[in-house]
Amino acid sequence: MSTTNKQKAKAPHSQFGGLYKSETIRDVAESLNITSLSEPVASALASDVEYRIHQVVEEAGRFMRHARRTTMTTSDIDQALRVLNIEPLYGHFPHNPPTFRKALPFPQLPAAGPVYFVEDEEIDFDRVIREEKITLPKGVSWTAHWLAVEGVQPLIPENPPAIPRETDVAPTKDTKVNGTSSLFPLTPPSSEPIHSTKKLHSPPQQPQQLVKQVLSRELQLYYNRLTTSLLPPTSDTTKRAAALASLRNDAGLQALLPYLVRWVGDGVVKTLKEGAGSDNEGRVLGVLLDVICAILDNSTLFVEPYLHQLLPPILSVLLHSSLPWQHSTHLRTLSAQTLSHLLTKYSTTYPSLSPRIMKTLLLALVSKGKSFGTREGAIRGLMGVGKEAVRKGLLEGGGARVVGSELSMSSGKSTGEKALVDAVVGALSLIHPPTTSPQFSHPETDPTTITRLREIVGDFFAERIQKDSGWTRGILAGSLGDVDMSFVLLSCCSALLLCLYQ
Repeated sequence: MSTTNKQKAKAPHSQFGGLYKSETIRDVAESLNITSLSEPVASALASDVEYRIHQVVEEAGRFMRHARRTTMTTSDIDQALRVLNIEPLYGHFPHNPPTFRKALPFPQLPAAGPVYFVEDEEIDFDRVIREEKITLPKGVSWTAHWLAVEGVQPLIPENPPAIPRETDVAPTKDTKVNGTSSLFPLTPPSSEPIHSTKKLHSPPQQPQQLVKQVLSRELQLYYNRLTTSLLPPTSDTTKRAAALASLRNDAGLQALLPYLVRWVGDGVVKTLKEGAGSDNEGRVLGVLLDVICAILDNSTLFVEPYLHQLLPPILSVLLHSSLPWQHSTHLRTLSAQTLSHLLTKYSTTYPSLSPRIMKTLLLALVSKGKSFGTREGAIRGLMGVGKEAVRKGLLEGGGARVVGSELSMSSGKSTGEKALVDAVVGALSLIHPPTTSPQFSHPETDPTTITRLREIVGDFFAERIQKDSGWTRGILAGSLGDVDMSFVLLSCCSALLLCLYQ
């Protein structure tokens, strides 16, 4: 039985009759100087070669069907070999497939079967020598370069030349888009005004390579629709709300950012120069501040290069001496909120931004000759910067004493004076909020606390704060920049004795 099983197991090798014959394996072996190749080994190698061919053809068929073709090309075979981690065959191209011809039968080898071969092209050397040599172009390749950086086209060979022509230096007519005249500057605007008439009559200077900023027609239409929807302000708030929402959420507005910043700055300067005393001018300033807030809220805009152009309009509205009385408090509060939003977003990137703004606000708060509106704006700006800025400005810097001394010499009945008092009280509440059930501190029973309070905030505001003993102790504890801890213990003991006495 064992001998019979061995003979059956060897039968498939000896009776192999696949497409790839064992004789072909022997021919290849003889070409490699391998003469002692047995029949079972040749049959096993032939079956393995046939399996591999079937595997490659099946994988190539998938690529052919995926390409919606019915003819298999050499590129399909190459892709199949790459998928099977086999080095592809080089020299075969799908656009120039080889031509196979059938050879004549061999009478002496009738069992060899049909033989196919690749027909060689006959080349005439005389014709090749006479023809002109053609250099092959480089293959298709991809590379990356900057089309624009912050809305400005860089001067690199891949971009078109940016040197303006002589006809573009002095345009004679404004560009009209959608029936509205709009002239866009050639480059992103700077903080200094450009006088074209002076440039035309000035002596020739060394030419500078200016980058011409070209806005598409769509962006020009968007700019005109946006500005006309925002200003002049009307009672219909639907268009204005839609314009602000578009400016707050839309992407692709980076090229318009320098023009919007310039438009806001010019609008604030023009309104404040005209006096800003009417109700309409107050609403214009409010709309311009809303535009700045919308620009800061848009996460797709790169605003950092334009911070030095956004801060002057905000601080101008915040510290202006005479705003419309109907909108004064609202405009200063909105400016402080916008300033707080800007510092919260960019103070980490620029650590010196907050100290510089605090210095400007402190100078406006304690300097002599400042109006009540300017001091109110400085206080609200310090509130926007943070609690530490209020402590340094009102308590350590003596801002509360300066404001209180000026208010004590005035009547205290005007709208500006009342708004200033409310601003100081609100800032002190930011340091420590008033208690819900205030307890009056008697100067006779708690003289040390009241004296220290008058030294820090002045007599004017000490009279308002001392009515709440908890608020008084909180403000004194908040001014510990130069105060000894023994004073805090003494104040707490005095407050405890007062409670026990009552």
